[in-house]
Amino acid sequence: MAAAAESVFVSYAGPDQAWAEWVAWHLRDAGHRVELDVWDWRTGDNFIERMNDALERATAVVALFSNNYFDRARWTREEWTSVVARRERLIPLTIEPLAAADVPDILSAVIRKDLHGLDEQAAVAALLNAVDGPDGPLVEPGFPGAATTAPSSPAGTGSRRPRLPSGAGLPQVWNVPDRNPHFTGRQAQLAQVRDGLLSGRRAVVQALQGLGGIGKSQIALEYAHRFASQYDTVWWIDAEQADQILIRYTELAARLDIAKPDAGAEHNARTLLEHLRTQDRWLIILDNADDPRDFETLIPSGPGHVLITSRNPGWNDRVHTLNLGVFPRSDALAYLTTRVPGIAPEQADGLADDLGDLPLALAQAAGVITSGMTVDRYRTLLTDKTAKLMANGGPHGYPAPLAAAVDIATTGLAAERPDAALLLRLGAFFGPDPIPLAWLEAVRDQLATITVDPDDFMWPQAALQPLARYGLARVDHETFQIHRLTQAIVRDRSGEADATAAEDDVTTILATATPDDPDTPTTWPRWAALTSHLTARIHSTADQPLLRPALIQSARYLIESGQPRAARDLAAALHRTWTGTLGDDHEDTLSSAQYLSHALSDLGEYAESRRLQEDTLGRRRAVLGENHPDTLHSANDLAATLAHLGQYAESHRMSEEVLERRRVVLGENHPDTLRSAQNLGGSLYSLGEYAVARRMCEDVLERWRALFGEDHPATLGASSSLATALHAMEDYAEARRMCEDILERRRALLGENHPDTLDAAHRLAATLCSLREYTVARRMSEDILKRRRALHGDNHPDTLDSAYGLATTLDNLGKYAEARRTHEDTLERRRAVLGENHPDTLDSAHGLAGTLHNLTEYAEARRLSEFVLERRRALLGADHPKVLRSARDLALTLNNLREHAAAVRLLKDTRTRSRRVLGPDHPFTEAVTETLVRTLNAAGKPHEAQKLLASRKAGQRQTRRKRR
Repeated sequence: MAAAAESVFVSYAGPDQAWAEWVAWHLRDAGHRVELDVWDWRTGDNFIERMNDALERATAVVALFSNNYFDRARWTREEWTSVVARRERLIPLTIEPLAAADVPDILSAVIRKDLHGLDEQAAVAALLNAVDGPDGPLVEPGFPGAATTAPSSPAGTGSRRPRLPSGAGLPQVWNVPDRNPHFTGRQAQLAQVRDGLLSGRRAVVQALQGLGGIGKSQIALEYAHRFASQYDTVWWIDAEQADQILIRYTELAARLDIAKPDAGAEHNARTLLEHLRTQDRWLIILDNADDPRDFETLIPSGPGHVLITSRNPGWNDRVHTLNLGVFPRSDALAYLTTRVPGIAPEQADGLADDLGDLPLALAQAAGVITSGMTVDRYRTLLTDKTAKLMANGGPHGYPAPLAAAVDIATTGLAAERPDAALLLRLGAFFGPDPIPLAWLEAVRDQLATITVDPDDFMWPQAALQPLARYGLARVDHETFQIHRLTQAIVRDRSGEADATAAEDDVTTILATATPDDPDTPTTWPRWAALTSHLTARIHSTADQPLLRPALIQSARYLIESGQPRAARDLAAALHRTWTGTLGDDHEDTLSSAQYLSHALSDLGEYAESRRLQEDTLGRRRAVLGENHPDTLHSANDLAATLAHLGQYAESHRMSEEVLERRRVVLGENHPDTLRSAQNLGGSLYSLGEYAVARRMCEDVLERWRALFGEDHPATLGASSSLATALHAMEDYAEARRMCEDILERRRALLGENHPDTLDAAHRLAATLCSLREYTVARRMSEDILKRRRALHGDNHPDTLDSAYGLATTLDNLGKYAEARRTHEDTLERRRAVLGENHPDTLDSAHGLAGTLHNLTEYAEARRLSEFVLERRRALLGADHPKVLRSARDLALTLNNLREHAAAVRLLKDTRTRSRRVLGPDHPFTEAVTETLVRTLNAAGKPHEAQKLLASRKAGQRQTRRKRR
């Protein structure tokens, strides 16, 4: 009796795809439901999600054990460990002899079935026996050499029946170069090539297109070797010289014994093409085919495969093309780690970045380094001797070193299209990122290095096409891009006068391309493009007076768009350069210092930010005067940093003064004036003056709305300040409504991970916690903490804010042990980062004291609460709301220690202050009153407790009458 059909997931390593196809085909042919990634998953799918879903659906997982399968870096480890962990059915099949040391201990005792070393019939029987059991159905396949029509594909495979992969030898007709032993990565591209070639029953033509040195031939070579068992004929043709193709076809015809020696190359080539129309299982590789027009009648047709590699994007219009980019960084690191044993991860990452992840350059570098040069020495030489370094080494599989390849291409380009060669040289003095064509079009009549015919409406597009055809640039309808190493080689080949002229033209272009105000997110894509080119060659651009405004604004853009590290690096470079060339007091030097201090503040480096701001403020006062807008900008920044440092009184004093001066100098509704008003509202909040802060925030918000609209970042910042004040006043419902609106708008405007978006999410989570929606608050807090750690690191003040918020929520959920661990860790970090007496540090100490109280560790809770109360009083004053909360919480702990008299004294003082500061009807005042009543009863003073209750009720009645 036939076994029931299984739902099978095939788990395999990328190099074993031919085996995976063979197994999947025969299992589907036997009636099983089979999921194979290269057949069933689409490009763009989330690989991890698809894998997890497939494992959930599968009733059996067929694992193809090979030495590649147990490589720790492969996803196969996730697949088999998931199956073992869930006690699901794992069916291991070995497809090559295994190195015993590579098989994990947990799998070493699992019974495996060998498929390697068997003929196809025996292998099919072994496969089905493994899946169905000894009594399962056996389907006898047709003899592979028979001239019968291959059976139709099982539903959904999209391919004819694959042949049993075998290591016994190569196809009988084979002239492919030796396999590259160092081939690394490119698994997704190989899968795409295989999938593309299996997409039809007639001849399928696939082209691999990309820049020189990108690894096109290496992928074709690896494909030929990896899937050799699926072909009877594999023929590699060097197609760079199109007039030699007929000869190469004649050589293949001779190998197939269909050539006529005296008939001539053209006749024999036609004979070959006719022969291929009637045959299957052949693969023709046309390596480095240039102009597709030269091959219009020379592409084979029939039930076989053609794989083309080319630098020329012209193939895109004629055949299905896979456009290759440089290595993903992960592949570049894997390659360097394999080729250069012992290379440190940071060295590998830096070298890959220097080489722009170009496969040929990586291969050359590995060859030179392993021949006796240190990585650091190589990187140093690469900085100023790029062309010479790229002329060394001839890596396996590449026809020439990168410098030689670039020289050959540029020589041909200059001979064919001198105007294109000039454009290439101009492009070499930009950064390595895409260059918008609109930049060139805007200054076409201002360029010194290129003379453009005013009537040539196709410039620069027409001049760029040859660059693409020679593999020197990537070109699309909006941009062109030259690899950084190609740029460096072209620059090295340029004379001094040509280089100076090109740099002057680039300066003109970049200055003209400067966008509008970087405070507006709609301008950020244009700022991103410009900034990448300004910063790529900062040693050159910083010396150009025409580019100083753009460089300063680029630093501002990086700050506003939430990239403080990049802003710090740029501003620091500008400050160093301009201090040396322009002097400490030059306006541009001081502007760079201003944005450097801002970036440092955003990175949580408040002390260094303050030092720089104080210096800049002093210099601006001396040079520009007390009331100059730039001086007031520095004063405003310093006030904000003082607040970050917990120096609220001094921050408040400065904010008031700056606001007053800005109102006089700039006017009531100037953006800078509104920023000062918003800062002042924040300082009032920090000082515990919540009602005044709320009124000021409401006024500022209305002014921002009138000035910029609802969705401007400044408007959303003012909304956030108001929501914070409302939360402090315990108007949680309105605070929640505002926080949800702010979060939604910031996500749409700034993105999910912008610091401002994360701040909005953090404030909403805190409000949800105050509304006792603890489960939702915990989920949000955990997500925000994870994102902030990834963005800022473990010790950034924002990260620690999120950790503190999570600990508070855990405490409210009754997860006291977990809350304690989080509070203790956060407290330790805040002490190290902010200092013992910073308000945030004291918040963490206060939170930990509350958790210790909940854990009934009253003595330790008391000690810590007394410490926090003393420090908060000294820092914030006896009437600050946070001080009052510390006092009330200490009283609760004293009650549990049965020190009721001390608790009564503390609560009476706290109630008096709370009635005066917050009002008699404030929820906190009510809570203190209730605690005092209970404490009086516990202290044996029920009459005083009753009197207090009566007084409270009378006050409530009077309040209700006033409201009516």
